[in-house]
Amino acid sequence: VFSTMAFSQKYFTKAGKIRFSSDTPMEKIEGTNSSATSVIDGTTGNMEFAVLVKGFLFDKALMQEHFNENYLESTKFPKATFKGKIDNFASVNLKKDGAYDVQISGNLTMHGVSKAVASKGKVTVKGGAISNGTCSFSVKCEDYQIAIPGAVKEKIAKNIAIDVNANYQKM
Repeated sequence: VFSTMAFSQKYFTKAGKIRFSSDTPMEKIEGTNSSATSVIDGTTGNMEFAVLVKGFLFDKALMQEHFNENYLESTKFPKATFKGKIDNFASVNLKKDGAYDVQISGNLTMHGVSKAVASKGKVTVKGGAISNGTCSFSVKCEDYQIAIPGAVKEKIAKNIAIDVNANYQKM
């Protein structure tokens, strides 16, 4: 019985949506991946995300090619991950439907580099379970050793905006 109870306290998705945006006066670059996996432990607030870098889609095929081959080097670094926790998880009442403001912190790993990140987010509870989680944060390419050639430096923002939106189900 204990293992069944512990198991039911986890929330999972294989269809989390991650969108990033680089917006400069010269060009707007956006990529979206709708197949991120994520798990939240409903007892501790610990959470993990993983996304295949090649799964990001762009409006322009050339942008997608450059993203994978030149910038994120998706053959060499196929996944991006986040491992962390909801810092104020005690404020999320799983017995009361509603949206709860949360603070998330952990380590984001991409392009072979792991850095501590923190973000404000929102967790939605419905029917006694976590049904959705969202957050937004930004990263600098240079922090993850992503080289931007001088010829296109003005077209890529120094801070890349990342938005996460995941609908969860009980495991």
